Formats: sequence, C-alpha cells, structure tokens
Amino acid sequence: MKRREFIKNMAVGVTALADINCNGTRAQRINQEEGTHARESVGSGWDDGIGRPVRIVSIGFKEGTWPLERIAKTVDEEGARRPDIITLPELERGQDQASEEPLHGPTVSAMSRLAKKHKTYIACPIDRRDSEKRYNSVVLLDRSGNVACVYDKVFPYWGEYDVHPPVSPGDATRVYDADFGRVGFATCFDVNFPEVWRRLSDQGAEVVIWPSAYSAGISLQAHAINFHYYIVTCSQTPDCIAYDITGERILYHRGAHNSNISRITLDLDRCVFHENFNISKRDKLLREHPEDVEQEKWMQLEQWFVLRAKRPGVSARLLASQYGLEELRHYISRSRLAIDARRGWEFEERIVFPEKSIEELKALASETEIAKLPRSKRA
Repeated sequence: MKRREFIKNMAVGVTALADINCNGTRAQRINQEEGTHARESVGSGWDDGIGRPVRIVSIGFKEGTWPLERIAKTVDEEGARRPDIITLPELERGQDQASEEPLHGPTVSAMSRLAKKHKTYIACPIDRRDSEKRYNSVVLLDRSGNVACVYDKVFPYWGEYDVHPPVSPGDATRVYDADFGRVGFATCFDVNFPEVWRRLSDQGAEVVIWPSAYSAGISLQAHAINFHYYIVTCSQTPDCIAYDITGERILYHRGAHNSNISRITLDLDRCVFHENFNISKRDKLLREHPEDVEQEKWMQLEQWFVLRAKRPGVSARLLASQYGLEELRHYISRSRLAIDARRGWEFEERIVFPEKSIEELKALASETEIAKLPRSKRA
C-alpha cells in the first residue's frame, strides 16, 4: 500500500472513538523469576471485579528457540489460570527459508485448540504464507478457537526483505471488538511510525498488544501518552512492558533463562480527561456520586485527570459521559477535525500531497469528510 493512501485512510473511522463500550484501568503486576511468581497489586481488577478488568498474559522467548510443543505446554499452563488474552512474541517460530506456514497451519491449529480449551483469546504471531505473498502476521484467536482477525505488519523491518520470498507490508491496522473491549495490534518496527498508532486510536483501540523482537521503551511510551490506550508488549528480549493510559510505565519485567512470563490486569473502564471544559462537570459528578466514582489521579502539569469506578457494577466512563465529560483523546480528535475544517483542508494533506494546490486539497478534504459520515447519511 502506498504511504499516501495509508495516511489518507487514517481519517476514516475516527467515529470509532465514540463507539467504545462504556466501561475503563488498574494493574496487577506478576513477575516470574526462576520459576517463582511474585504478585504486586497496584489496584483492583482481577480480584475485585471493579471496572472492566482484562487479564493479560505475555509469554516471551527468543525467536525460534522454543519448539511448538514447548509453546503449547506453556500456553496450556497459563490458560488454566483463566486469563482473557495470552500473547506470544513476534515470529514465535522464527523467520527463515523454512518457517512459512499458512493461516491454518500447525502453529495456529495448536493455539486454536488451546484457546477453545481454556476459553481465552490468544495472539499468535507467525510467518504467514498467503497465496503468493508472505506476511509477518499476528493471528488473534477467539475464545472458541476461531480466527477473529489477522494483522499484517504494516512496516516490516529491512531484514525481512532479505528472506525469500520477501515479506510484504500489510495495508491496514486492525482493532478487534473482543468481549472485554477493543484490542489493537502493532508489531516491532511499527513503533517508529506514528500514523500506525494514531490509526489504532481512531479505530477506538483500548489496549494495544505489541509483539516484538526488542523492547522499544520510551518509543512506545510516547504513543501511550499521545493516544491514551494501554500498551502491553511481548518481546524476544525477552521482557514485558505495560504502559498506562496516561503514559506511565506500570510494568517492566525481564525473565531469567531466556524466557519471561508476565501477567497484568488492566481496568478498561478507567478514563483520562483534559481539564478544558470538564472541571465543573467533573465536580458535579464526584459530588453526586461519591460512593461510585473517584478521581484517581490529577496530573497538574498536563492538566489531565483520571476517573475510575469505586465499586462493582459501576462504570466511571458511562457516568462521565452522562455528565457530559469528554475523554481526552476524543477532545484531541474533535479539535483536530474542527481546526482542519476551518482551514479547509487536513494538515496531513499538505505534507502527503505537497504537489496539490489549495483548491485540490479542499476538494480532497471534502471527500474525506464524506467518508467519515455514517453510510446512511452519505449522498
């Protein structure tokens, strides 16, 4: 896919932000060190059911060093703990002249059986062959073991063009509406391209799973800060990092003996707001629902605040919406679109289409606005 097509398509689907289920995050950290597990609770979720908890397991190991039997055994053991989703590292079985396999090849088939057995989602990264093309893919299996979606890495690394046949770049980001929330995917080298991460935000991702060959660190943190979804990694390093919707790092663990298992619970009902236009509404909400919702965090320098539910059966996000509060990334997306409309063309279009005249840009902006409308309102 051409770069300009990818960036132009970023605008389509912005309204997915408004479709996020009204529910939001606290974390539990579980580290594995030499076969022992130490859990540090940093909020609720897995234990008390407050908010909308999602339980994530990240299993990291060096690319191609684990045979399928060991991968399956470990996933089977972790599945017995009843997580919502298990993720494996990028190209879990390697990438070489003999590693290609079809979508329903041995790796996905083995993981499919385990997803069905434990009623859990599994993110399974493979070296995928599709007809004449080769992709670095993340295959998401649902709780019944069916293929829910496939994400093909949009920006393969340079070395992936040296294998034969070379890896083909994917042409779209993917966000899947799972039963626990909206989960998106990006892979390794994708970290360097902000348009991928903004597209995930525009599609309404609440948590992004990032299988990778390396850790990335603050490169990932920047996306959590800018787009306000959780990011959970699974690397070949092997380690796991989790970033909060505020951009704060809430988990880092690197395993011993070339493997890592990390578990974390995130509350997808937590939500972050800018103070702009929200303060009086927030104060009224907290005054009228003191037993239901609390301000978990106030970030004075950023002028952000985070709300969360205090008891089961309450959605902080739903109540905030009912009181007219606008979440931070909705606010930024709305501002971007409104300011673009005032100039008559989208800011990105001046960069992506430098050869076009202002009139041509205005026409292109108009076409993009039409694409954003629900199908029922298009001419």
